[in-house]
Amino acid sequence: MIDVLIVGAGPNGLMLACELALAGVHPVVLERHAEPTGEPRANGLVGQVVRLLDRRGLYAPLSGESTPPTPQPAFVFGAFPLDLTTLADNPHYALGVPQARLEAVLAARAGDLGVDLRRGHEVVDLRQRPDAVEVRLADGTRLTSRFLVGADGGRSTVRRLAGIAFPGTTVDTSVSRTATVTVPASSLDPATGGLRVPGYGVVPPFQHTRTPRGLIAWAPFPGRPAILSTTEWPDTPPSDETPMSLAELRASVARVLGADVPFGPPDGPGLLRRLTGGNTRVADRYRADRVLLVGDAAHVHPAMGGPGLNLGLQDAVNLGWKLAATVRGWAPQGLLDTYETERRPVAERVVMSTRAQSALIAPGDDITGLRELFAELLRKPEVTGHIAALMSGADVRYPADPTDPLAGRNAPDVIVHGDHGALRLAELTRTARPLLLDSTGAFAEVAAPWRDRVDVITGPLRGTTATALLVRPDCFVAWSAGDADTLRAALIHHFGPARSLSASASA
Repeated sequence: MIDVLIVGAGPNGLMLACELALAGVHPVVLERHAEPTGEPRANGLVGQVVRLLDRRGLYAPLSGESTPPTPQPAFVFGAFPLDLTTLADNPHYALGVPQARLEAVLAARAGDLGVDLRRGHEVVDLRQRPDAVEVRLADGTRLTSRFLVGADGGRSTVRRLAGIAFPGTTVDTSVSRTATVTVPASSLDPATGGLRVPGYGVVPPFQHTRTPRGLIAWAPFPGRPAILSTTEWPDTPPSDETPMSLAELRASVARVLGADVPFGPPDGPGLLRRLTGGNTRVADRYRADRVLLVGDAAHVHPAMGGPGLNLGLQDAVNLGWKLAATVRGWAPQGLLDTYETERRPVAERVVMSTRAQSALIAPGDDITGLRELFAELLRKPEVTGHIAALMSGADVRYPADPTDPLAGRNAPDVIVHGDHGALRLAELTRTARPLLLDSTGAFAEVAAPWRDRVDVITGPLRGTTATALLVRPDCFVAWSAGDADTLRAALIHHFGPARSLSASASA
């Protein structure tokens, strides 16, 4: 029997497969497409997920850099530029990598870990038993697994077959047009890389610009074709049966800016896409017995601010260690259910953020007045800091002991000094195992009965005021304060009952 069957080989499904494999579970990934589509989708990652990728050793192969990620000096919220250089603790990270590249790196990592990735296999039916899930593929093949995870996107077949509702709203009032383009060198602002438009001014790069008539974004990615996009709210949206064209985008740009922009097709194949409206939905449950959902299968929302991969990949890492613990038999009672109780509030907060941004970019004089007030608020550093934490996911805190200042929060980037030298947390978490960092050595004996599943590192800690940290596999803090009794309670709560010392020694 298969341990875990994952449906969907996008970033979320592949990330989950890697997490399970690191934890000693053998997943099988089914993807209905015979080959990677290469279809342009997300153009990068933003938020705390960049730190997470660093903590799994994936940042370097994705970025091509040997140094750790650093916070970004600026971002955008609802077409407002955010100056993050004023923040004492800037939580916002970004990694400009196209989704196709992300999928390729994750697929290679999955292959290195022994993940069984099967392309060209489409799930058409599933049935649950008390101890397993049986799926039927389009070619008639039947597979049985202990658990099934739907990572198959917003139109998830797994979600539908499992009978999980997907309540929310569909809006069809906006039209977004996007294309990869080339522009004359004379149209580029040499200082900023912005798009110079006679009769309008400069459209700044890598942010949304609102006008009274719509929204425009200009993204001149280094080393790959630039992307130009618009959003409008027409009285009569174009028919989906009419193919999108550069001429249609050119006319849209002229309406939004009130001026013409000279651009042509990219050198080679490119993106040419029109989207009418959008969906905001969250699954009414993330789990139906032995079927679970991650990523867009569990939630869809507007793309404002690019939170999709930040949300979905962290879903996968949160679920990975809990599902592995359940399969391997050491999960404490109810651990798997905490996947939804921890991740659903995060999805609902992203929905709130994207809805607020969608309202702020809409046309109309009333919205203009609202934006004037919002611009005043953003001049306050505490408001900018609040928005930056919201956009990056740095404000996430899972339910935890309220007397423990770090429990439930993303672990700080501590450095451990010891016989092994000075190591960053990101160098210690690549195995995806629970980790006790102990600056005094006094807690190592407490954690000894859990040594089959918890690694202990002793040595002085830099980057935190805590003398010891118990870090979950998803790099959130399980415990950071107290004595041996509170540590023991945290170990049991998160990682199950201890084995005896003799049993763990022979394991």
